[in-house]
Amino acid sequence: MDEMRDRLELELRDGTPVIVRPLMEDDRAMVAEAYRRLTPEARYQRFWTRTGEMIGREMLDRLVKQDPASHLTWVVLDPARNFPGTGGASWWRNAADPAEAEISLMVLDDDQGRGIGTLLLAVAWISAFRAGIERLVGYCLVDNRRAANWMRDCGAAGEWDGYKLVFTWDLTRLDALPETPASVDLAAWLADLSPRLLE
Repeated sequence: MDEMRDRLELELRDGTPVIVRPLMEDDRAMVAEAYRRLTPEARYQRFWTRTGEMIGREMLDRLVKQDPASHLTWVVLDPARNFPGTGGASWWRNAADPAEAEISLMVLDDDQGRGIGTLLLAVAWISAFRAGIERLVGYCLVDNRRAANWMRDCGAAGEWDGYKLVFTWDLTRLDALPETPASVDLAAWLADLSPRLLE
C-alpha cells in the first residue's frame, strides 16, 4: 500500500472537499465514534444484529488491520467538520476463491444521498482489481430496499439465496454498467481514479 498514492483529495458532487484514504491504526477512535453515531436501524442493516453503541474489539481490529493483498478499508473524510468521518468501505479476499472478495459499505445517516457510497465503491473496486480480484460480492437483507436498489443501480447482478440478497460486480466488465445516475457517477469515478490508483 502506497500511502502517498492512496491518499486522494477530491470533491463530492456537491462541491465538498474530502480526503479519501485507507484506514490507519490511529483511526480506531474515529471508527468507534462513527459506529456510535449510526442509528440502531443502520447498525442492524449493516451488521445484521441488534448491537449497542460500542463496537466490539474484534470487529474494530478486523477493520483497522490492513493487508493490500487480502483486505483494505477505505474512508471518506470531511476535514472541515469537527467529526470528519462520513463513511467507509471494506473488501476481504475470499480464501476459497482468490478471484472474489466480499465488500461492505457504510455511510453515516446524515451523509447518505451525497454520492459517498458510490465514491467508496469506486476506490474499493480499483484497489481490489489492483490486488488481482475479478469480482466483488455484497450482501444485504431482503428488507433493506435502499441498499438493494443502490447496488442494482451501480451495476451489480443480484439474486436471493433464500436468506439474503447477493450482489456481484464483475470488475472486468465496465461496459456492463447500466445507464443509471449511480452507474454514471461510478463510471466517472473509476475513469478519474484508475490512473491515480493503478499507476
